[in-house]
Amino acid sequence: MDEKLFSARMAEYKSAVDKYLDACLLDTQCASYHKLTDSMHYSLTAGGKRLRAILVLEFCRICGGDVEKALPVACGVEMLHTYSLIHDDLPVMDNDDLRRGKPSNHKVFGEANAVLAGDALLTAAFGSLAKAELPADRICKAVALLSKRAGECGMVGGQVLDLAGEQLVLTEEEIYNVHRLKTGALISAACQLGVIAAGGTQEQLDAADRYAEALGLAFQTRDDMLDVLGDSGKMGKATGMDENKNTFVRLYGVGACSRLIEKETQKAIEALGAFEDSDFLKELSMKLAIREC
Repeated sequence: MDEKLFSARMAEYKSAVDKYLDACLLDTQCASYHKLTDSMHYSLTAGGKRLRAILVLEFCRICGGDVEKALPVACGVEMLHTYSLIHDDLPVMDNDDLRRGKPSNHKVFGEANAVLAGDALLTAAFGSLAKAELPADRICKAVALLSKRAGECGMVGGQVLDLAGEQLVLTEEEIYNVHRLKTGALISAACQLGVIAAGGTQEQLDAADRYAEALGLAFQTRDDMLDVLGDSGKMGKATGMDENKNTFVRLYGVGACSRLIEKETQKAIEALGAFEDSDFLKELSMKLAIREC
């Protein structure tokens, strides 16, 4: 895909998402509990790639849907992702002081407010889906999918397995399962939600899931590599935090991880054969494979 066209679409999607998220808490800024909404807003608008939201919007577009009507769905996924980051950074979880180049939420607003801000964003995520101007059956299907992929059978379940494995040496299968749930489940939800918002077919849903599974594995593997090789200034967070954790780098080594990323990225691209207009997603997949932050 032409680089200018790719960059323009990325910028368009990110701008729409940022604008929506920035405005979603405006009506609560004068509320007596504004410290909570200030905390929510702080993390929600702290930047980031908006990858999951962009995946929702692009899958909606290539399935013939109305991207503007899918925006509340995309932003709901971003709210849910942000809640997970706030909670991940807490001292009882990963104990990270930096996120996206800024002090983590709990360093600014305190641990209790950070927990509550995450709780509120999780709740608001489903409210955002419910506000989408889409047929009721699509909204119900979207809510059911997101709750499954974000809860105990998905992201949260993966976080539990990750924490439980910190004092253990996990097998290859166990590490794959952790990351399939902790990282991959929400990426899969994003891709499939775009198809649902557009009223896509079961074939398209299945293809989106295959794409997401491969992309999620490549994305997490690159994350593991960046924790070892990355520049903390570019990444906006500390590196070397996963030295003693069960990661793909610890399991395979850096060289093998590079080959795994290449393999999974190709699998993701092959899954896009079910869609007529997938150049943007192909380009996105390749760029994520070599990202530096």
